[in-house]
Amino acid sequence: MTQPSTLAASAYVAIGGGIGAVLRYQLGRGMTHWLGVQAVTTFPWATLAANVIGSMAMGLLAGFLARHGSSGSLGGEQYRLFLGVGLLGGFTTFSSFSLEMMLLVERGQAAQGFLYAAVSVLAGLSALYIGLIAMRIAG
Repeated sequence: MTQPSTLAASAYVAIGGGIGAVLRYQLGRGMTHWLGVQAVTTFPWATLAANVIGSMAMGLLAGFLARHGSSGSLGGEQYRLFLGVGLLGGFTTFSSFSLEMMLLVERGQAAQGFLYAAVSVLAGLSALYIGLIAMRIAG
């Protein structure tokens, strides 16, 4: 199977990302309806759910692609772009992070995987904090 053109690849990602973003939004609305405003403002249940659901879906997709590759009417690269990069990327980037970390562990690079996880969390939180402080200073 040939690789999709840059335009086609971008279209797979864009369409999947749009669908993923809408699903993420609807998950938040559904969790608010189900648990109530008080519960979802006390703890980020919808984000937790998106991260866990997205990570499970990424694991299923990665396992499927590892087993089946590019067989079938729609090639593996199109599945990866539409579902993995687009849909799950729009739904939650935590799923990509989880996959990358576990791939390092599975390749026997556990130390690098856990370092990647620690740096990602600490650097991400630090960057967010710096951004918040910068905007507070800017007024």
